[in-house]
Amino acid sequence: MTSQPPAAPASPSPSGALAGHAPADSYQLRFEQRWGHLTRPHVRALAWLLDAPDLLDPASPHWQGRIATLGAISPETAAWLAALEQDPIPLDAALGPRHYSRLGLYAEKLMAFYFAEHGRLVAHGLQVRASRNDTVGEFDFLLRDGDDLVHLEFATKFYLLDASDAGADFNGLIGPNLADTLGAKMRKIFDKQLSLASHPAAQPLLPQPVARAQALVKGWLFYPGGEGAAPMPGISQPHCNGFWITLRQAAGLQGERYAIMPRLHWLAPLKTPLDSTAMNKDELLAALHDHMAQVSAPVMVAELEQQGEWLVERSRGFVVPDDWRAQAAQRRQDGALPA
Repeated sequence: MTSQPPAAPASPSPSGALAGHAPADSYQLRFEQRWGHLTRPHVRALAWLLDAPDLLDPASPHWQGRIATLGAISPETAAWLAALEQDPIPLDAALGPRHYSRLGLYAEKLMAFYFAEHGRLVAHGLQVRASRNDTVGEFDFLLRDGDDLVHLEFATKFYLLDASDAGADFNGLIGPNLADTLGAKMRKIFDKQLSLASHPAAQPLLPQPVARAQALVKGWLFYPGGEGAAPMPGISQPHCNGFWITLRQAAGLQGERYAIMPRLHWLAPLKTPLDSTAMNKDELLAALHDHMAQVSAPVMVAELEQQGEWLVERSRGFVVPDDWRAQAAQRRQDGALPA
């Protein structure tokens, strides 16, 4: 992976997140226009994984041809998703009764179902071991592409732009819980995971040589105040995006209805029945203060609007502790995040 710093972000302003309206061409609006007939959360999440714009630009020289794309959804796949909305039993059976605590694993299971249903799946989550106690790595997906065998590493990521120190090589895009950066994630994928097929321990597991190894990355980027940033080399335009604000700034939110989004609902724009537990601004602020008094961690919030018998996401963002940026700086200083 080449090292190019992202362009300097636009000056942050809270007005975009606080104004209580979504852009006329927001991703949420386009998603609802195309997929409004999908109301089941699992089916909507799968539709988002298949149809959302790539987070990383496959055509950018930044990635040296190692980023995959699914391309546009075909009419046949759209019809298949509509059929799952009417009869979700196959998808529910593939997911099983387990509770998914990791969003990444849940997304992988959805994609494994899609690849299997379309006759492309050779293996999912295939571990490579040098010995019983030495795991070298794991193939996220081995797929058929015509006569070729393809290794696909898959990730769904959510990063906040720390505009006070954008950094180089995407290290200014930080995970909400301050555990990683986009730069660190992609270095791990490129330097270790995509070379797995060349490891001697992998050879007996492969039905044939891997023709190519690429990463498929979906996700959302969140900008201070929701104002966005100048284009960054390697990042797709457009991409799914939202805002991030501090708990103190949340007092300026101007929407009428909100929901706090559980982690497994982070993929697709939220759609929930009108009689569901939505909150007004005061209720949201009380819930946020209560949460952060117990756990000082970011919270994903969706602003909702009524459409018939449903509440539909208009915009989304993270509300972070007031010292989130200071925490990020401290973790950089401690070496827990790349500087």
